[in-house]
Amino acid sequence: MIKPFFLSVLISFVFLTGMISAFAQSAQNPATEIIRKSDEKVRGASSRGELKMSIIRPSWTREIGIKSWSLGDEYSLILVTAPARDKGVAFLKRDKELWNWQPTINRTIKMPPSMMMQSWMGSDLKNDDLVRESSIINDYQHRLMGEEVVMDRLCHVIELVPKPEAPVVWGKVIIWVDKSDYIQMRTEMYDEDGFLVNTMVANEIGLLGGKLLPKRLEVTPMDEEGHKTVIEYINLEFDIPINADFFSIKNLKRVS
Repeated sequence: MIKPFFLSVLISFVFLTGMISAFAQSAQNPATEIIRKSDEKVRGASSRGELKMSIIRPSWTREIGIKSWSLGDEYSLILVTAPARDKGVAFLKRDKELWNWQPTINRTIKMPPSMMMQSWMGSDLKNDDLVRESSIINDYQHRLMGEEVVMDRLCHVIELVPKPEAPVVWGKVIIWVDKSDYIQMRTEMYDEDGFLVNTMVANEIGLLGGKLLPKRLEVTPMDEEGHKTVIEYINLEFDIPINADFFSIKNLKRVS
């Protein structure tokens, strides 16, 4: 029979061993820590931003004004401010639930997971890219592939492969993370068959909300010549006072 004292020591030892093992696993995978730092840098505890998105096609260009708010990685709200025909359209993410407010029909639509691969507002972005339903930290396994220079910045090259049963839309993602400032300089998104679908490249690195970040992002689809979507940040603030109540379906209608 194991005496209570020895049982207590045994339980403490098993618990401590488990903690050491988990720490060791994390330490053995520096790729995850790099991705975590780069993701935290672009998010902040909360944020508020204003940006312009240009959808470029061989025969025309369309510009969309956007305001955005976020709280951690669970809440985000995106409001379209221009052009006039789309003004007031809004998108809300609450944990894994996604909603779209359409003022012209006075209706809020809950977006199913099947819509995540659809184009957002006619751009080269997918719905999942904008609202980030999936987490690049929790839903993927990370692997360091080496180092490469992007825009005169030495970067870690990290491969992200979805974990089994993870709710993600990409078959694989490769991210180039600047070694000095943890800026995501380039991202490649692949489908389940391993074909490159989109490339996102960072440009015009500068201060946004007190952080060194890209002020311009270019998204290029690989199978459509002459197509591109450009995202330009006008301003961005981090760690603003905002709570979860702001990200409600009721406020989705009011904010517009």
